[in-house]
Amino acid sequence: MHFKNALLAIAFIMLSTIAFIAPSQAKELTVDQIFDNKAFKSERSKSASWLKDGSGYSLIEKSDTVKDGFDANLYDPATGKKTTLIKAEDLIPTGTDKPLKIEDFTWSDDGSLALIYTNSLKVWRYKTQGDYWILNRETKALHKVGKKSLASSLMFAKFSPDGTKIAYVQKIPAKNGKAIHDIYVEGVDGKKRKRLTKDGSMTIFNGTFDWVYEEELSLRDGFRWSPDSKKIAYWQLDSSKVRDFTMINNTDAKDNYPTLHTFSYPKVGETNSAARIGVVSARGGKTKWMNIPGDKRNHYLAWMEWAANSTEIAVQQLNRRQNTNRLFYANAKSGKATNIFTDKDDAWLNPVTDFTWLNDGAEFLWVSEAGGWRQILRVSRDGKTVKNITPGAFDVTRIRRIDTKGGYVYFDASPTDPQRMYLYRVAIDGSSKAERLTPQDQIGIHSYQISHDGKWAFHSWSNRSKVSTKHMVSLPDHKKLNTISGFW
Repeated sequence: MHFKNALLAIAFIMLSTIAFIAPSQAKELTVDQIFDNKAFKSERSKSASWLKDGSGYSLIEKSDTVKDGFDANLYDPATGKKTTLIKAEDLIPTGTDKPLKIEDFTWSDDGSLALIYTNSLKVWRYKTQGDYWILNRETKALHKVGKKSLASSLMFAKFSPDGTKIAYVQKIPAKNGKAIHDIYVEGVDGKKRKRLTKDGSMTIFNGTFDWVYEEELSLRDGFRWSPDSKKIAYWQLDSSKVRDFTMINNTDAKDNYPTLHTFSYPKVGETNSAARIGVVSARGGKTKWMNIPGDKRNHYLAWMEWAANSTEIAVQQLNRRQNTNRLFYANAKSGKATNIFTDKDDAWLNPVTDFTWLNDGAEFLWVSEAGGWRQILRVSRDGKTVKNITPGAFDVTRIRRIDTKGGYVYFDASPTDPQRMYLYRVAIDGSSKAERLTPQDQIGIHSYQISHDGKWAFHSWSNRSKVSTKHMVSLPDHKKLNTISGFW
């Protein structure tokens, strides 16, 4: 009863904000009307993705020709011209009459193959588990990845850089038995499937993560193809010594009684999962573990990727207090790890997820607060030469795009007022001062989704007296092209 009264209180608060707009609709406002029927829910926007080749942005939209079907369309940002990349009629598996529902898709590097993600399930907070299908754009051949796997049991499938193979994590849903977390590779033709790890279980996570790593470090996809497509580097977490936490679920129950949900969760000072990183051949065989120093349960391996080549792994290691971040290079063959750069803060640090290689791996970009402000550093590969490319008394709040070809970093900052956030850019080589791109007369909070080449952006703008508006703008002139309906 108290819970229902609380909802009614929320309802009347909402009534006070909408009554002046639609009094006739608000006369008999009820909890069901708001939360079940969602009568006042605003229209959800579509999710747009910029293509890496700079040709435009893609949208997943309902098909005009196939019932319950979805097309993947490409839009030219300058003209608005639409080109259909994937048609719903090409996504009807043999023996069925219903097309796959595209939830996401990626391309092989040469653009000949499309990897379709569908039939997803939620893992923790996000839908990272589902089915994957490969469509050959020329022949229209369509087949399911891991065709012998249970439905909705694959995670993070991705093409190898050479486009000949695909790798994924398989997780068997709990309702079908004990979960496994292992990495598989198969040809893009669906043949020669190989299980690369064989020790995955309810407590051993290969290529994916436990609750802590996902919740605190935003890590979900836990493996990386080597640039030469011959090896895979991956995280392994062992949560066997982590105590279980039981949560009372009052909201998902189908009747009036709550349910209990139990999962491994280390509270403050308790035992963490042990984390390590290994490298395995895409043809199978033994894993070579990287010899990164430190207690595996009291350090976090917070970031990892190949170090701009196929011989070394770059790894960021946070201590448990999270005030020291060490960057290691680990030899993929020997496992030897060398600490080449260390960042410290008296309070705490985030892992550098905007890490970007420059000059074929001779340098990299790093974000640090060591100077008192959150700034972008250009660092030599050996970590010995450091140049601050955003000097000044302001924080780089968020990096929006790093355009290595064009030579600019685009970022958000609020130099004078935290209630006012604007877009800036700075030359990657540090040859220029930060340049504000958001017009001076547009006071308020701004958000951008910038194309890979830095020429276009979806722009959202609002302030205390202005309802949020969304536009397409060209950069760096910030010229408004059109009002957008259906993004974000």
